[in-house]
Amino acid sequence: MATIAITSLPVATAAAVADVLPIVQGGTTKQVTNALLFTNATLVAPALGTVASGNISACTSTGMVMVTPVIGAATGTSLTATGTIVSTGTAGVGYATGAGGTVTQGTNRTTGVTLNKTTGAITLFSAAGSATAATFTVTNSTVAATDVIILNQKSGADLYDLMVTAVAAGSFNITFRTTGGTTTEQPVFNFAVIKAVAA
Repeated sequence: MATIAITSLPVATAAAVADVLPIVQGGTTKQVTNALLFTNATLVAPALGTVASGNISACTSTGMVMVTPVIGAATGTSLTATGTIVSTGTAGVGYATGAGGTVTQGTNRTTGVTLNKTTGAITLFSAAGSATAATFTVTNSTVAATDVIILNQKSGADLYDLMVTAVAAGSFNITFRTTGGTTTEQPVFNFAVIKAVAA
């Protein structure tokens, strides 16, 4: 069979919507247009390589697996992880601005306070410090009976022992006493709610 040399073929630079590609199948000539090839096309197990940019917000697949992605600044309403969540930076892990609040105790140091925040600061009623333990209730709708409450003293001349002596759905008790100081002041106690489960 003789070899036929083909020269000077045009080079395609773009595909127009109206372009037609003829295909012969079973003795019948069919037309495949650019729109048919590239509109709503389904890629089956493609090797995409490194994707520089794009928008995957409309994806609905639950089988997508991202290996070591650089997520950047992400926002969301919840995050579920089966492994450890760690912070390698200096910012640490904690609450964002807006999660906390403040409240000041009235009447006396056993008067309850209400602060429906997962973290915050409680300013005690102005009174003299005492080595005798006293208790007040913090009403807090964010608290579940299984949660853990962390306490520390933020300010005050006297040093205080702080204890969480009860946790219930919607509240927890703080019991406190000084280590011997009797300064009349308004110390501030910080708290943070750590969400926990029994099983």
